[in-house]
Amino acid sequence: MQRFLTLRLASPLIAFGGETIDNLGVIRDFPALSMLTGLIANALGWDRSEAERHNRLQQRLRMGCVLAPGGERVQDFQTAQLGKDDKGWTTWGAPEERAGGAGTYAGPHLRYRDYHADLCAWVALALQPAEETPTLDDIARALDKPARPLFIGRKPCLPTGRLVAGWLEAVDVRSALETIVTQQAATPTTAWRAQWPDGEGEQPGARLLDICDERNWDSGIHGGWRPVRQGLLPMEAKA
Repeated sequence: MQRFLTLRLASPLIAFGGETIDNLGVIRDFPALSMLTGLIANALGWDRSEAERHNRLQQRLRMGCVLAPGGERVQDFQTAQLGKDDKGWTTWGAPEERAGGAGTYAGPHLRYRDYHADLCAWVALALQPAEETPTLDDIARALDKPARPLFIGRKPCLPTGRLVAGWLEAVDVRSALETIVTQQAATPTTAWRAQWPDGEGEQPGARLLDICDERNWDSGIHGGWRPVRQGLLPMEAKA
């Protein structure tokens, strides 16, 4: 049996970010491995420049997620008229200045950002190897008393409550997710969409696919692909 830390990700707006193209900030259905890594690292007070620690933590994470029924996708349209002398706030402590000719600033800056509205996602989290630091207990303590404010994907996505939802034991990630659904579902026949790593639990009819959700924390670029399974839980439930 494995020991799992259970997280409850709930907020009026959540962004499980996908591959941003131009000014389109899209989202994916489930949280990325890199997002969980960043969330935990932020709680632990790590600096983004500590790439080796981030890479190692991401490598150790065994994570699955189930989505409570409800929630919807919304798109936030953002516009700002910028001038050449305007400076941008950055996370690396230095203002970002702007380049380009006068024509660059003739029109407003437009951005589109997708969000999950009123979504509640449950995460089952384990570490391999479990005894290496940070341990699951270290992570749980850090999430309860984070070194910095936490957000779910993007900075406007503040959690509505405590992220740590408890502990459970299960033979694999899929079984841990099914336990969560059994404990939390309003009715036992309600189907919850779930995603777990391939090899962490079999289920007839589950879809196998490859996703790109691992980040190289040295380069800051996503490029790691991994196989996952997606299905409905509990197993006997039908959509």
